[in-house]
Parts: sequence; C-alpha cells; structure tokens
Amino acid sequence: MRSVKTALALGVAALAAAAGSVVTPAAAATPSGDANGKAMTWTLLADGPSGTVQVGGGPLSNPYQGDTATTTALPVLCLRVDGSPAPAGITPGFYAGWARGAVAATNPIRGTRLTSRAVADGVCANNFGTGWRMAEFHDGRYGPNLESSGGWSYWAYGDVPAGTRFWTAINDQPANPWN
Repeated sequence: MRSVKTALALGVAALAAAAGSVVTPAAAATPSGDANGKAMTWTLLADGPSGTVQVGGGPLSNPYQGDTATTTALPVLCLRVDGSPAPAGITPGFYAGWARGAVAATNPIRGTRLTSRAVADGVCANNFGTGWRMAEFHDGRYGPNLESSGGWSYWAYGDVPAGTRFWTAINDQPANPWN
C-alpha cells in the first residue's frame, strides 16, 4: 500500500501532466527552498556602557540551518544604522563588532509570516519608523573606520528584552524564516 504522501504526489504529478506540465512525483512532494522549517535566532548577550547592548547567537544559535521552528512566534531584531561611533568601553572586533546604530525588538511574530527579507524589513519599519530594518548576522563592523564586517555578535545602542530569542537574518546561509 502506498503512503498518503506518495499518493498525493502522484496525484499532483498526474494533474500537472494532464494540464501539459511535466512534474515528477519527487518534485511535486518537495516544497521549494529549504524544507527544515527552522530559522536562526539571536538573543541579548550583555548590557554595555552608555546604553549599549550586545546581541548575538549564543550557544543555541545555528546560522547554517536555523535553530528555531518558524512556527514559533518571536520578536524580530531590528536595526537602524545611523553612523553612530562606538562609545568608550566598546572595542569592536570580528566576533563582537559595532553596528553603528541602535537595535530594538518588535512584538512576537510567527516566523512563517516573514516570507521575504522585504517583509521582515517592513515589520521593522512599521514598528519603529523609516530607516529601521531586520538586523543581520554580519552587521557588526570593526577595524580602521569600521570598514570590515564580522559576525556572531555585535554591540549597538538600544534596549531589548533579556531571556528571549529574536528572528535575525543572515545573508549568506539558508537559515532565514523565508528559506
């Protein structure tokens, strides 16, 4: 006896073939994109000087395959880059850069509602105003004139809740809610 999934896939393939399209049962059964249903999240790592916070993945984050089911409702970590210099007491490095602005967190939203980077950026702009967008893994800067991009964590001005995870984008891995 065939499984329901196989029977449905064969049915979809038969309908597509009847309509003039060529679809294999495997293609019909596999959604586009990464099907693991997880996305990367970050958290508050530390409070710093002059109203700064350090945000990053911590030990629970998986920037390669995601770490949290996209059916989970979490805040989106948002960033507004305004060119702010790093305050005294923050020495930017590759693993803990300076984001040159401020971070904030939205109210919780299911990851499945973040269907593209543009949608996620829109959530931030709608919550905090023009210039706000979803924070990204590589937003931390370091080196002379902050010209180099790092990863894993960064410092920014702001106040985000402790003890929660935030949806955070990554531009070079399939670990976003929309993947």
